[in-house]
Amino acid sequence: MLKVKRLHTFILQTYLPMFFMTFFICLFILLMHFLWRRLDDLVGKGLGADVIGEMFFYAALTMVPMALPLAILLASLMTFGNLGEHSELTAMKASGVSLLNVMKPLMAFISVVAVCAFFFQNEVLPRAQVKMWTLVFSVRQKSPDLDIPEGAFYDQISGYNVFVRNKDKERGTLYDMMIYDVSKGAGSASIILADSGKLSFNEDKTHLLLHLYQGETFEDMRTNKNGGARDEGNLYRRESFSDKQVLIPFDANFNKLDEQNMRSQYIGKNIAELRHTVDSVSARLDSVSNNMMESFRTEPVVGVPYIKYVHKDTMRVAEVVALPKVARPINLDSMYRAMKPDDRVSMLSRAINRASQAQHEFLFKGAEVSDDVMVIRRHQIEMLKKYTLSFACLIFFFIGAPLGAIIRKGGLGMPIVISVVLFIIYYMIDSFGYKQARDGRFDVWFGICLSSLMLLPLGVFLTYKAMNDSAVFNPDAYRKYLRRIMGVQEARKLEMKEVVVDEVDSVQALSMLNALVAEADALIAQYSHRQLLLTYFIKGYDRTKLAQLLAHVEEMVDYLSNSRSQLVLNKTMDYPIINNSRIYGPNLGKRYGTIAAAIVPLSLPIYWIGRKTQKSLLADVKNVKAVSEKLIEIIGESEQ
Repeated sequence: MLKVKRLHTFILQTYLPMFFMTFFICLFILLMHFLWRRLDDLVGKGLGADVIGEMFFYAALTMVPMALPLAILLASLMTFGNLGEHSELTAMKASGVSLLNVMKPLMAFISVVAVCAFFFQNEVLPRAQVKMWTLVFSVRQKSPDLDIPEGAFYDQISGYNVFVRNKDKERGTLYDMMIYDVSKGAGSASIILADSGKLSFNEDKTHLLLHLYQGETFEDMRTNKNGGARDEGNLYRRESFSDKQVLIPFDANFNKLDEQNMRSQYIGKNIAELRHTVDSVSARLDSVSNNMMESFRTEPVVGVPYIKYVHKDTMRVAEVVALPKVARPINLDSMYRAMKPDDRVSMLSRAINRASQAQHEFLFKGAEVSDDVMVIRRHQIEMLKKYTLSFACLIFFFIGAPLGAIIRKGGLGMPIVISVVLFIIYYMIDSFGYKQARDGRFDVWFGICLSSLMLLPLGVFLTYKAMNDSAVFNPDAYRKYLRRIMGVQEARKLEMKEVVVDEVDSVQALSMLNALVAEADALIAQYSHRQLLLTYFIKGYDRTKLAQLLAHVEEMVDYLSNSRSQLVLNKTMDYPIINNSRIYGPNLGKRYGTIAAAIVPLSLPIYWIGRKTQKSLLADVKNVKAVSEKLIEIIGESEQ
């Protein structure tokens, strides 16, 4: 029986409200982005609240794959950032609870979310995408609301341009109307002028009824309705009217398109349907490719067939046709020159026609093959995307939770900034991989999984650092590391101790100082001359001897820090802090050192930096000697 601990309940109660809050916030932001992109298609269409609500509902479902990973990342950052900021995480670790145990209930919850995300991608998302895109295309085809402006031409009625100078909104009357009727074509345009008029729809809102008063009609009769020859008898027709009605086709209803066309696309299929389509198209592609290859092989070369197919034991076998033997080589140039000019032109024309025909035939087959390859690639991409959402949820959790434990900042400030930056990086990599996989530049699996593969090491690194309480974002740690690499010195600070357990023995101190002076003298004598490029890479400085010297210096400092003399303490602080950096000498050996020195564009800058650090090191060793000699003098005088 699974035992639920109080700690697990506390972590879940802390995380779940944060997760649902961030999820709906992210979903709302993405919906606003969707609204902004589709604003031109929605404005002025007279859509009902039910249509807009249905579109937003299905749009929200299609945006879950983007909102869910971002919500997991943000909620994890905020939850563990709050725990770290309020010292709750420190109290848990002090009680013997590791970060991994704190994360266990959330790991179980995120695993359930990842499994649900897979089934959502496979079952719910295809249906939602079909309905959403069907509504989007239906809205695009919906005619806009009839709202004719004053003093401007209105061109939203197909085949008509309407101009109205003034409108009476209370009575619905239009004044000084001018109507250009080009519904029969530009060659049969007619113009209607009216003093006033009214617009209305028929009962089923499929036609616009235009009721006009006191006006004239002008029609060009020079071409007939079928665009034939001009009628020279009646060039124009003019009609005056006091009351005229014009019926114009104008569908003001919202007609939803058939979902079947969208359902047959890759966005409307689950994994089984996608795999079935990939298999069937692959089989057709293999058949077309084999036919193309067979046609290439059986195509005669200079009129002579190269391969023929025969049946042997009910098997169709390809045999190489033996080329005809000739007594002497045929000189084609002499044969061509011997032909008549008309025969030459005819022969070249036939050759060009045959080559052009073969080119067009293979281009057509190549286009057919390219279309099938694109269909396969699209379906494979959609199939892999069913899995990547679940994987992204796990990765973002193992990035957000450790990162929150490291930075220890809750609230909505720092977590939002980090989440947005990480998600933008993820989205850019994912978009790049998707486009490369779609265009065939990457393998489909590599392009679709590229974003996950790039962020997975970051999740592993942050989890490892958080579990070991490493200071990932501590600038002092990085500065100290850079100082150690570059050999930059640090200042020593010693203070007189109030209670000293191990008193400084002058005889022992002098013995240690004399040994330190001798060791420094030996190192100075050994490296007093400048090292050449090859010697630097092969030998450099003896890091073993250098490490011994540095260890003795630190031992000397630790021993003299117990001194009762302020003068000794002050002088001891003059000992330099030396780092045993590898830049003092790579020590690559004869073989690899020679190779490294031979790479001049790279070896010269390294050698130049190395020589500068060697000079600094030699000055520090001389300083060690000088400080030791001065301490010998100070301690010797204090004994007398």
